[in-house]
Amino acid sequence: MTVEKIFDELGHFKRFQACLYFAAVFQAVACGIHYLASVFLVETPNFVCGAPDNITDVLYGNLTGSSLEEILPVFKPGTGPMVVRTAGGEQWELSRCRCAMRIAPMDFTYDFDGNKTVKVCDGNFVYDHSEVYQSIVTDWDLVCEREWLAKLCQPTFMLGVLIGALVFGDLADRVGRVRILMITSLCQFGFGVCVAFTGNYYFFVVIRFLLAMVSSGYLVVVFVYVTEFTGIKVRTWTSMHVHAAFAVGIMVVALAGYLVRVWWIYQIILSVCTSPFLLFCWKFPETPFYLMAKGRFQDTQDLLDNIARCNGLESRLRAEELLETGDQKARALLEKEAAERPALPEKNLSILDLFGSWRMAGRTCTVWAIWFIGSLGYYVFSLGSVNLGGNQYVNLFLAGAVEIPSYLVGCFAMDRVGRKKTCAPALLLAGIACILIIVVPADIEILAIVLSMTGKFAIAIAFGLIYLYTCELYPTIIRSLAVGSGSMMCRVGSVVAPFCVYLADVWIYLPQLIVGILAFIIGVLTLMLPETLGQPLTTTLEEAEALGRKPSMKSSGLGSKDAEDGLEMKQHEAKA
Repeated sequence: MTVEKIFDELGHFKRFQACLYFAAVFQAVACGIHYLASVFLVETPNFVCGAPDNITDVLYGNLTGSSLEEILPVFKPGTGPMVVRTAGGEQWELSRCRCAMRIAPMDFTYDFDGNKTVKVCDGNFVYDHSEVYQSIVTDWDLVCEREWLAKLCQPTFMLGVLIGALVFGDLADRVGRVRILMITSLCQFGFGVCVAFTGNYYFFVVIRFLLAMVSSGYLVVVFVYVTEFTGIKVRTWTSMHVHAAFAVGIMVVALAGYLVRVWWIYQIILSVCTSPFLLFCWKFPETPFYLMAKGRFQDTQDLLDNIARCNGLESRLRAEELLETGDQKARALLEKEAAERPALPEKNLSILDLFGSWRMAGRTCTVWAIWFIGSLGYYVFSLGSVNLGGNQYVNLFLAGAVEIPSYLVGCFAMDRVGRKKTCAPALLLAGIACILIIVVPADIEILAIVLSMTGKFAIAIAFGLIYLYTCELYPTIIRSLAVGSGSMMCRVGSVVAPFCVYLADVWIYLPQLIVGILAFIIGVLTLMLPETLGQPLTTTLEEAEALGRKPSMKSSGLGSKDAEDGLEMKQHEAKA
């Protein structure tokens, strides 16, 4: 089927495709919003165990006050308790998860050497509302022994992302891309608003899980949709810059978090940001690739006429002609191959074929590692940016902003210096930047932030190009299997990332250190992969295994012709 000829005749990225592209990518902003919204939804403000009676006086070191709210903004856990005196004359030492009543104190002083009665807080907590007025942590007391519930929110969301990618990716091939785009975008809006009105923690987690599924589903299908509506000449750029829309969503989260400090209002605002998409998404046409694959020739013809009219061109293409031409060529090729080659029994391929030889096994392990570190690093830098010190809202905004130039640099470099020569230096740079954070003095927060953003910039380049690089490293017969397994490793990295971020409680830069070491090691391993720039897509396992090897003198003459013949095949299959 020569559907690619549509773009040669009607334009690779003209008015019709541009309108569809920017409209579809606009809704992808919502995916970035919901993926990172938990940064402020589950934010834990400073807090302390409450006293059992009304407080009249408060001591904290040399500071005095009449209420806990006065002292909480400067309270630092681990430096000593807050001492309070109640209206009944009792004196209590309050820390985060415990409180102690002083037995028969003589004076109201900060230091006390007498006996105390210690008990665990029973849900009576006082929160600092100067930065975070209301979050799910303050509403449902997700602190101390319930802290793990707050930390479970993002991993369960990422689990929903994994399942949603599998479910909706398959459904899009069955019922069409447009239907899935409409359903997932409508559910994104509905579930997003419902999250704001959940009355308890468990309902909140369930709705967020469903929201993750539909958000992931939209993001997966929109990649396919924009790829099937844009020509080969711009396909790399259009697919890469869907990531840029995701980055814009991260910046929106930072801005909304700064302006709105009540979690349910914040959630509603984030959910309605892209709601205008719902007004026109039902007008989206199905892709020509899907229509032709399903034999809907009249619908394909109507689409071709609309594209031509919108692009100001004369409609000369006929859907039946495209199909007949493709069928004739395919039939002739099959007949020729059948005549020249004896029939071979069909081989059932499995994931084990990715490890068919030591060379392919090493390649697969390296590619899986790139997928994993790309996703792990991406979310560690994004989610962990609020822990770097300084203004957390500015940090998160910068974490999204640095992605946009990274995709521009990545697109430019991968088509000029090569895939390997772009991916490996990007991972090495990310590793070096993260490791350097260790030697940054604690009082120079700006330098740590700059290094972290450099790491995010570099990891985004590697994360953006691994999709295409994986397609080019494997032959046609296992290409989808390679990309699918790599995508699964990517989801594993996204599930692990929140737990890695929580290691900042041990040491603030420990997550970046882990990512840095892994990125550096994987960057070195990437140097061992073959370069695929300018190479035709391979068809057999033998051809794929031969990538990167110098051709012998005997076969060098044939090699150049094969490369020329395969180059066109590569362009048509790069979307696989």
